[in-house]
Amino acid sequence: MDKEILDQVNIDVAWGLVEEYSKFPRWKPDDVNKSCKLITDKLEKFGVNHKVYEPELYLSVPFTASVKLKDGSSLHAKPPSYSINCEEGVTAELHYVPSHVSKDIENLFDKSQDKEASTPDKVRGKIIISEGFSFPGKIQDFEKAGAVGVIAINPGVDIHWGICTSIWGMPEYDGLENKPNIPVVAVNLESGNTLIELSKSNEAVTLFTKLEEGWFNQKIPEVTIQGNNDNDDFILLHGHYDSWDVGVGDNATGDACMLEIARLLNDNKTKLKRNVKIVWWPGHSTGRYAGSTWYADNFAIELSRNCVAQINCDSPGCRWADTFNHLSVMTEAEDYVHKVINEITGITPVCERPHRAGDYSFNNIGISSFFMLSSTMPDDLRKEKNYYAVGGCGGNIAWHTENDVMEIADKPNLERDIKVYAASVIELSNCKYLPFNWLASTKEFREVLNNYQKKSESHFDLSDAIKSLDDFENKLKKFYDLINQDNIEPTKANKIIKKLARILIPLNYARNPRFTHDPAVPIPQIPVLSLCEEFNEIPKKDHGFVKNQLVRGQNRFIDALDQASVLLE
Repeated sequence: MDKEILDQVNIDVAWGLVEEYSKFPRWKPDDVNKSCKLITDKLEKFGVNHKVYEPELYLSVPFTASVKLKDGSSLHAKPPSYSINCEEGVTAELHYVPSHVSKDIENLFDKSQDKEASTPDKVRGKIIISEGFSFPGKIQDFEKAGAVGVIAINPGVDIHWGICTSIWGMPEYDGLENKPNIPVVAVNLESGNTLIELSKSNEAVTLFTKLEEGWFNQKIPEVTIQGNNDNDDFILLHGHYDSWDVGVGDNATGDACMLEIARLLNDNKTKLKRNVKIVWWPGHSTGRYAGSTWYADNFAIELSRNCVAQINCDSPGCRWADTFNHLSVMTEAEDYVHKVINEITGITPVCERPHRAGDYSFNNIGISSFFMLSSTMPDDLRKEKNYYAVGGCGGNIAWHTENDVMEIADKPNLERDIKVYAASVIELSNCKYLPFNWLASTKEFREVLNNYQKKSESHFDLSDAIKSLDDFENKLKKFYDLINQDNIEPTKANKIIKKLARILIPLNYARNPRFTHDPAVPIPQIPVLSLCEEFNEIPKKDHGFVKNQLVRGQNRFIDALDQASVLLE
């Protein structure tokens, strides 16, 4: 770590942007574009090289919603992005589908609705009332089962903004049928309990939603810090600058963190080897990561050829965030993340598999990735405060509400987190060998294959996949032996490490082909073989189809490892 650079962090630069962003909301497209100018004006002031792209992004901008009861009264609600606009109202009987609210962010995005209450014969033609957030997997299942509307019961006194489409970024023409076609709203716990009681007598309610959906011109500022290497490799640091309401902890603090790092690295660019790109996204909140998806699509080949890692900056520097307990980190990067955080903060982080969320729009390209949310409050403090799990703000339940204001930000925590992010980038820029450990990934693959074999019992044989993994791992060990002995030319070794990412990351974190995007629903480990876990839940009459799918999945797994082996040979 270059302590000399980190000692130059100026928290007042970052804090100034947080204060400015705390004064106006940033989810309507015009407001988002206005807030871009605050970033670019400061970049110009600091002499930081940058450009601004202005793509047309497809967004769903929510405004108001309500639930009208039979007695004429109405309950306050919020419409998630991509609910259909339904100002004329939809009326139907309520049907209650019990669902548990996640205790931990680790399973925040999992579907948890009661299966028996979710069958089409009970759901069809009804407005569903169910606990939780309006996450896409649940909404998609209810719509497929024939629901005409959904009411999500948020777990507290506040209603959280969100987005209910499973489409990642902007829809493709062939995927338009996957857009939600029913009204969806969120209500708070008190209103939700009222509606659950009404559902017991099959009472009808009317849903009203107001949204605007279409193409909007949005601005994407991009900084490029030129390193001293004579190649085009770069690290991508990025985060969203649109927010719900004023969005201080999600994500004004992240925007400010990246601004200060841009200034810091620009002042010290002669000390950097690899290039660094820093990008701020619009369309995160109202377009399911439309900004980062546009960038991933339009710079896909450059990213594939030259990006050594992507680092997501979301919700750093929040109050009470004294741990790094729920860090999204790909397996090969865990050793590196532990090293950086431990050296900068003295804290030992706890890493977890990245969720299919945040601006992780680069999985299908195959780019090593770490961070999404950064520091967070300790689990015991969250339990003491009776906070439910949320997807940002350092664990503060002001996340995605009008309460995400200046009191959510914490100046010392933000300064610490800026140094963590800056150190992560600086070390990646200057390291001799890229610090990604693919042996950690093969260890994970082995554990997953053994688990899948155990779950599938005698139904399916994974021995060919395991043998292929053995052969690949033996070659990989020899490769890392050369690195450890400093007995391989670094440029050559780093090209191999980077190309391994293009093969192994899609194998573990994606279902769809490279240069496409998987939907925003959880993806299991080695998804081409994940059906092994479900044999006992699938009717026996369908086992032949499952086996057929797994034969193809095992072929894909073995072929991917064969391609990776060729690199090592």
